[in-house]
Amino acid sequence: MGPHRMPAAEVDVSPGLVRRLLAAQQPDLAHLPVEVMANGWDNVMCRIGDVLVARLPRREVAARLLVHEQRWLPVLEPRLPLPVPAPVRNGQPDLDYPWPWSIVPFLPGEIAARKPPADLRDAAVSLAGFLAALHTPAAPDAPMNPYRGVPLADRGATVTQNLSVLGSLVDHGAVMRVWEAAAAAPTWGRPPSWVHGDLHPANILVHHGRISGVIDFGDITSGDPATDLSVAWMLLPTECHDAFQNAYRAAAEYVPDDHIWARARGWALALSLAFLAHSADNPLIAEIGHHTINAVLA
Repeated sequence: MGPHRMPAAEVDVSPGLVRRLLAAQQPDLAHLPVEVMANGWDNVMCRIGDVLVARLPRREVAARLLVHEQRWLPVLEPRLPLPVPAPVRNGQPDLDYPWPWSIVPFLPGEIAARKPPADLRDAAVSLAGFLAALHTPAAPDAPMNPYRGVPLADRGATVTQNLSVLGSLVDHGAVMRVWEAAAAAPTWGRPPSWVHGDLHPANILVHHGRISGVIDFGDITSGDPATDLSVAWMLLPTECHDAFQNAYRAAAEYVPDDHIWARARGWALALSLAFLAHSADNPLIAEIGHHTINAVLA
């Protein structure tokens, strides 16, 4: 069958649209130059002048996720040790644009998928500290997400589906051996934790060789923090995993057990298959998928 393509945009987001929305809703910003910075699966990012970015959903499903960012990032930001794009202004549907949108701070740096940190052991400690600060008991009304933070075994059907899509591109036997071992690990038994939900090298910023920010909280949810700890296999070489685990264990509000790392490896595997199965026209995501599955199966 082969990998699928990136979902099509349901609305064309252009610099011209952003300029019109600014003129109508944020007139003090309307004089600033606007240019497209990134066009992802869910959102288009447009730079506004030097210090701001407009974040506009390109699909209806993403609009619901953006509202979660607007609600929760300003709450979480003060306790996080790395910069995050907490919205500073919220836009409304207008001018034939049907969904809410945000203005967020511009965070300097390049994504780690294109420019990895210079010192990966330092990056391991930095990421571990960030996740330990995030992984605290979530609010009772935290967003629900059926794809992230859930018991790992719940993702079994999707793993099988993605394997079918990929066919001979991956070693099914090796994948299933790792998957079955990870899915058999005891589930998260503590109160639901805050979970970023989409922490991979394209959502981690690097500036001057060091991790400088974490972006794209659209999948934010509550549940098993092992979802986020999968980043160890997505970004870090094996020799840095001990530094990552030790730093996380030292900073976390709870005592992580061995089972959380088994589940994290399973999450890394599940996410790598999803990336590979849905990246026919996105070589960056495909490369993250290839790197991750190789790391998991090594």
